[in-house]
Amino acid sequence: MASKNLQSLFEDTLKDIYFAEKAIVKALPKMAKASQSEELEQAFQTHLEQTKGHVERLERVFELIGKRASAKTCDAIKGIITEGDEIASEYKGSQAIDAGLLATAQAVEHYEIARYGTLRNWARDLGVDEAAELLEQTLDEEKETDQLLTKLADSTINETAQAQS
Repeated sequence: MASKNLQSLFEDTLKDIYFAEKAIVKALPKMAKASQSEELEQAFQTHLEQTKGHVERLERVFELIGKRASAKTCDAIKGIITEGDEIASEYKGSQAIDAGLLATAQAVEHYEIARYGTLRNWARDLGVDEAAELLEQTLDEEKETDQLLTKLADSTINETAQAQS
C-alpha cells in the first residue's frame, strides 16, 4: 500500500477538484438555460468560460507535480449539481427558480473556495510554489464569482422571487 501522506492527500484532492470542475463545465449551460434572469444567465455563461480555464490550470498543476491529470469522483459536487437539477425541474416557470439556481451556484463556489484554499496551502507546504500560485489565481476568481452572485442575489434575484409570494 502506498504511503498516505500530505503529498498523496494533495494529489487525491486535486483529482477531486478536477472532477468537480469538469462536472461544473457540464452543469453551467443547463443552469444558464433554466434561469429566467438575463443577468443570471450571463453570469453562468461567464463563469463557464472561467471554469474552462480552471480545468486548464489544474492540468498544469498536475504537470508540475509530474502526474497525469485524472479525476476522482467528487460526491459533494455531484450532490450539489443534483440539487440544482431538482430546483430547475421543481421550480420551472416560477420566479423563485433563479433564487434557487443562484443558491446552488453559491454552494458550488463555497465548496471550490474551500478546496482551492486548502490545495494552495498544501502546495506551499510541499514546496510546489508555481502550483500554489496557479491555485491561488483560481481561488481569487472563485471568490470574485461568489461576490458577484451575492450582489446579483441582493440586487434583483431574491427580490423578484419574493415579489411572486
